[in-house]
Amino acid sequence: MHLIECTYEKHAEAILAILNEAIVNSTALYDYKPRSPESMIKWFEGKAAGSYPVLGIVSDEGELLGFGSYGTFRAFPAYKYTVELSVYVHAAHRGQGLGKILLQELITCATAQDYHVMVAAIDKQNETSIALHEKLGFTYSGTIAQAGFKFDRWLDLVFYQLILKTPANPIDG
Repeated sequence: MHLIECTYEKHAEAILAILNEAIVNSTALYDYKPRSPESMIKWFEGKAAGSYPVLGIVSDEGELLGFGSYGTFRAFPAYKYTVELSVYVHAAHRGQGLGKILLQELITCATAQDYHVMVAAIDKQNETSIALHEKLGFTYSGTIAQAGFKFDRWLDLVFYQLILKTPANPIDG
């Protein structure tokens, strides 16, 4: 396995397949319908515009096993030191520690980019994801009860955060 920087040309189709499987079969994404191939163009453009990493783990044969990224937490200037992250692993490769590798590398990237807080929004029933984030130092910071409705039930959204020691000299404006 290899940790890589994903590109639209090489990885958009595989990322889309992983996302769409999660949309259709889980509450990892509070989306109802699979996304279109065209949606990946804007997704990658947004990541590039914000200088946000898109990391992947590929097998020795080149198959994308999982990916992770982060992006804008909220679109107001004072949140400039906070990012919201996402990590997804292909259904056939879960439980092998890939999410941990991706999350650790995202933490490294966020620190290098002088972010201060990383936020994870996780479905309250996703105990595996919650345990992973806690293992890497994230702390519980709140619940929005019944934030979503999917699969004929209300879904509670929990927030976890990791406070980084960066930036050394934060500035207003």
